[in-house]
Amino acid sequence: MMQPLSEPTIQPRLLYVQTFGCQMNEYDSTRVRGMFLNRGYELTSDIDLADVIFLNTCSVREKAEQKVHSFLGRLRRTKARNPELKILVAGCMAQHFGERLLERFEHLDLVLGTRSLGALPGLLENLQKSPTRLVYLVEDEGISDGAPQFSSAVSPGISAPVTIMQGCNNFCSYCIVPYVRGRECSRPSEEILKEIRFLAANGKREILLLGQNVNSYGTHSGESLTFVDLLRAIQEQIPLARLRFITSHPKDLTDDLMECFTQLDCLCQHLHLPVQAGSDRILKLMNRGYAALDYLKKIERLRHICPDIGLSSDVMVGFPGESERDFQDTLDLLERVRFDTVFSFRYSDRPHAKATQFPNKVAEALKARRLVELQALQAKITLQKNQAEVGRFREILVEGPSKSGNGQLTGRTQQNRVTNFECPGGCIGQLVPVKIIGAFSHSLKGQLINEPV
Repeated sequence: MMQPLSEPTIQPRLLYVQTFGCQMNEYDSTRVRGMFLNRGYELTSDIDLADVIFLNTCSVREKAEQKVHSFLGRLRRTKARNPELKILVAGCMAQHFGERLLERFEHLDLVLGTRSLGALPGLLENLQKSPTRLVYLVEDEGISDGAPQFSSAVSPGISAPVTIMQGCNNFCSYCIVPYVRGRECSRPSEEILKEIRFLAANGKREILLLGQNVNSYGTHSGESLTFVDLLRAIQEQIPLARLRFITSHPKDLTDDLMECFTQLDCLCQHLHLPVQAGSDRILKLMNRGYAALDYLKKIERLRHICPDIGLSSDVMVGFPGESERDFQDTLDLLERVRFDTVFSFRYSDRPHAKATQFPNKVAEALKARRLVELQALQAKITLQKNQAEVGRFREILVEGPSKSGNGQLTGRTQQNRVTNFECPGGCIGQLVPVKIIGAFSHSLKGQLINEPV
């Protein structure tokens, strides 16, 4: 007797996502994953199996652009093996290059602007119906671009980012952000609070608020809450273990915001405050809006309010016209402030940025030498700051297994120092008291204690 034929199995379409650059891009990529999951797609980590490849790109640094160009070049062979594959590029590079990306990479199907994610599902549907290649760059539509601002696609882990604004009005002379992300635009506070409640209800213990300049949240969009108001609303309305934010602009750091580090229990005592340079002449050329002494006074005030605050910063070397004296001023500022960590990089011309036209460009070899010298100084300071932690008791939010292995777990102090320690199973996501018993260049070693910190 013949068996009836079984129904053919419908294979789900597979999505591969690659993110370049900042945490705001990671956040947008999570939104994209949610859109695709809601439409029946599944995620894959195998690029050769994907039906759709989504690249979220960055233009803030020249190196980030180079990585994207290299990645797109390698995808030619992937597309040749699977002509039905759709390759999509979004983010800052897409906004900046637009049609030129399609011209350079003939295997690319869609170029999507920074504020156009909401159009992605419809554009993809059109691509799948016809072989037309598309560029979609919509500007000045605000941060609510039609895409869900959050989705049920909660990323793994105990922490989650939440973008509260995008764009920038500062126009630092080296920066491309205002040209590819647009002017400052804040999300409605009700929408932000709703998203954080959702994340907390789904097991997130720590939230990282994101924006090019979070200090000016609400200033340019008619939002009734200031950034300080938003922090207080989160503290009052949502049960979180920890709350962090990046990035702040020094000229907008107010006493009210400084006071939050001691007044709000959930707000971590850590601030990332980019200084970029220690020379007043260079800071003026950068259009940063403050002098080195202004920055130092704010650090002094902050440490008076919150003596245990952890500090990190961004520093650039080799800005056009930077002399040895200017560079020494930057080293002197690092010595005076003694940041816990510094993210340092060489200046590179970015399209549209005013500094691209500045004379007296610094030679690449000299930039490289200065960067090595600066990083050596900061490495010494970071190790000394870590060594000063030995013997102290810190509260750690346990994130998961340590990269060092040996059955250890890892987490961070409020001051954002990575700490590895042994802990019985079941404490991931918990706040635990640890005594610091060892210090290294990039991390601390801790010992779990029974007494509360």
